[in-house]
Amino acid sequence: MPVTTPSPAYTLAQALAGAIGQGLPRIDAQMLLLHVLGRPGGDRAWLLTHDTDALAPEAHARFTALCQRRAAGEPVAYLTGTKEFYGLPLAVDARVLDPRPDTETLVDWALEAIAPLPTPRVLDLGTGSGAIALAVQHQRPTAQVTAVDASADALQVARANGTRLGLPVRWRHGHWLQGLEDGQVFDAIVSNPPYIASGDAHLADLTHEPLQALASGPDGLDDLRTIVAQAPAHLAPGGWLLLEHGWDQAEAVQALLQAAGFTQVHSRADLAGHARCTGARWTVHAPGNGLAAARDTPTVE
Repeated sequence: MPVTTPSPAYTLAQALAGAIGQGLPRIDAQMLLLHVLGRPGGDRAWLLTHDTDALAPEAHARFTALCQRRAAGEPVAYLTGTKEFYGLPLAVDARVLDPRPDTETLVDWALEAIAPLPTPRVLDLGTGSGAIALAVQHQRPTAQVTAVDASADALQVARANGTRLGLPVRWRHGHWLQGLEDGQVFDAIVSNPPYIASGDAHLADLTHEPLQALASGPDGLDDLRTIVAQAPAHLAPGGWLLLEHGWDQAEAVQALLQAAGFTQVHSRADLAGHARCTGARWTVHAPGNGLAAARDTPTVE
């Protein structure tokens, strides 16, 4: 009878070294291995203390397949089905954008803007997985948070996250502010809309994520223009419009807000130091004072 040679056993350390040696970032390899082992994504210290443990052949095969998909550009969040955002474990898949850590800067700003209000009304436009809306609702339980998305598939993901986390966000289907009732106003409108130019070469590296959540016209500003134009009709006096945008778009977004009559126009930097978010307040201008916003001096914090 022929002799069957068993597959070689790999330790956890060897499996990780193999993935890293093929070009995978260490943190990605660790997250995927923890997922295969059924352990929490934040348990990387456990891998260090168990690096000599044997990895079963079936688990190694799953790990290898996931690493190959990651090397082909598929986000880790899609491979594991989860992504932590502002301390909340969110379920994500290819129907929604993979939430980025830099977007937490937008949540920080929104929470500061509504801090003085006992029951602030907050609107999240293009909610996707529900990341921003759920983070604000979790941090401010008395807030009345509404979230809108034009994608019914994305809203399914967001609603499921809200139900699982027990957070009472109101979900609405619609294109930006068109799905809202006339006269409905908010103390803060927050959005991380598509802002990549349709011809940008970087889109080729993002083919696993929904294109409608990424690209926005020839200069990447089409959706930002729409939001800035529609927002005043749904902002309470003194309300804030807070927008995420590309690393090189702060000046253009500031100009849009100024031209629309907003005041206190300024930008904030992301974790890498780029001016990634721009916001402004909507005030009721006195007659003949419509150029007040244009006299503001835009700043970057």
